[in-house]
Amino acid sequence: MPLSGMTGFSRAEGAHGAWTWAVEARSVNGRNLEARFRGPPGFESLERVARDGAQARFQRGQLTINLQAKRAEVSGETRVNIAVLERYLTAGGPYVATGMVAKPSLDGLLALKGVIEAREDEDDAETRAAVEAAMAASIVQALDALKAARLEEGAALDPVLHGLVGRIADLTADAEREAAGQPAVLKERFARRMAELVGEGAGEERVVQEAAAQAVKADVREELDRLTSHVAAARSLLAGEGASGRRLDFLSQEFMRESNTLCSKSALTALTAIGLELKAVIEQFREQVQNVE
Repeated sequence: MPLSGMTGFSRAEGAHGAWTWAVEARSVNGRNLEARFRGPPGFESLERVARDGAQARFQRGQLTINLQAKRAEVSGETRVNIAVLERYLTAGGPYVATGMVAKPSLDGLLALKGVIEAREDEDDAETRAAVEAAMAASIVQALDALKAARLEEGAALDPVLHGLVGRIADLTADAEREAAGQPAVLKERFARRMAELVGEGAGEERVVQEAAAQAVKADVREELDRLTSHVAAARSLLAGEGASGRRLDFLSQEFMRESNTLCSKSALTALTAIGLELKAVIEQFREQVQNVE
């Protein structure tokens, strides 16, 4: 499976009978998969279609699936509500009898609220089922298009991540070359420190402790080996199948841990400079990994 990003947008439209609709699906970065569905009243069952479709296609990201639907106005049966009309006539009769108001006209009476009732046609069960099935197909279409958009983002991220991993590998190799000169520098420092301790009349135990501390500080082999191992792991994840974003994020933390230790153990200006640049590249890698599913 190619590398997939977590941001994208898609839109699908459809129509059936008197209904027209549009489905918009969008996603942004997220530690886990979270899908939200918004649809018109009466179509709540489509939420399951959206959620199941999202779970089948994605493993991470915050998704929003929005269904907007409209039913064309269809002329239905129209009738005069005699009971309402008679209530109006009864209420206004005394005013007409005393001459306070003129006799109402027919068009005026028919314009009164509730006198004319227009009943819109409603979908029968078969029509509603067909509309829901067509809307569900549009939701699936939008999710497929969203997946394609996220894969496009992944394709753009892939060379960026490979380039950063390659840069980390190069800096690790540079650090290894510089670290080869560290024992001589530390040996000289150790000799000076031993002379100071002897001059201070330090005991044998103090000398042994100082020697052990200098030995630990001189050895960056473990950090370099781990950095090399992490580079191999990152390349394997980028070339592998399935969602790798969470594991790459963890790996970026391991990269940073080793580079921090390398800097703290460095006794050479050049090695420290490499360590600092290494940290900067790892931070760029970590930021880009946040976009990977």
